[in-house]
Amino acid sequence: MTSLKTASTWTDRDAVTGEFARKVLAYTDCIKRTVEKAKEPGFGESGWDELAAMLDTAKFRRVGNDKVDMGWDVYRKLLMMWATTTDFWAEFHRISEAGDRVFLELTEHNHPRGGTESVVNSCTVYQFDHAGKLVHLDIYLQHD
Repeated sequence: MTSLKTASTWTDRDAVTGEFARKVLAYTDCIKRTVEKAKEPGFGESGWDELAAMLDTAKFRRVGNDKVDMGWDVYRKLLMMWATTTDFWAEFHRISEAGDRVFLELTEHNHPRGGTESVVNSCTVYQFDHAGKLVHLDIYLQHD
């Protein structure tokens, strides 16, 4: 039997060629870098400017746990709270591009400072506008 890690349905990250799929990989790389920087003294909301440049911040909507819908300003505050208190890393599994949407599957590891690590499987749907800016995220999580 083939292990999941070597299953042919898993995406070779280096082989991703779709325009929007490559943007999603850049987005996830930016999140990882920014979460690491967030622990440094003096980190502020402007630390998210690189990520914001990938979005149409006026149109952006993120729908996550329990269908909570938020725009960029609220999402940035959520990112600030999370990134400054939590160590994060993710295992990349699969990415697919269909039209203006990208589907990304990860196993996410979150370890809040002073807390216990949580591990979830996630599937996030990224939607882009005609200008190539991210305008919508739908986040689906599987918990133990």
